[in-house]
Amino acid sequence: MYSKIMVPVDLAHVEKLDKALKTAGDLAKQYAAEICYVGVTSTAPGSVAHNPEEFGQRLEAFAREQASGHGKTASTHTIVSHDPAVDLDAKLLEAVELTGADLVVMGSHVPGALEHMFSSNAGHVASHAKVSVFVVR
Repeated sequence: MYSKIMVPVDLAHVEKLDKALKTAGDLAKQYAAEICYVGVTSTAPGSVAHNPEEFGQRLEAFAREQASGHGKTASTHTIVSHDPAVDLDAKLLEAVELTGADLVVMGSHVPGALEHMFSSNAGHVASHAKVSVFVVR
């Protein structure tokens, strides 16, 4: 049913992604699908990496760790953005196309008052992606 699952990850907050990562892993096992971990970084140094190359290396290490822990095939896709906070929604939708994913599994926060005025990243991707999106809270 699914052959490639895209999982957006924020390497600065991996501890908040447990449920989404487990869900993606379970689906990958069930459908013998590859998981593509997608991360967005800026060109400026940040808390995760000093530059996009280092970020890509950390994302690859994360993918290897996930693959060995769950016995699945994993790849990565690093997105470089001048302003990830502004570009994130569009860059994630682009990544769906570029990676060839046929399912997106992504974590979301519990909705609050701000979501009545602004949609969450997961909500935006779910509303605009041409593939199925599984939002995990």
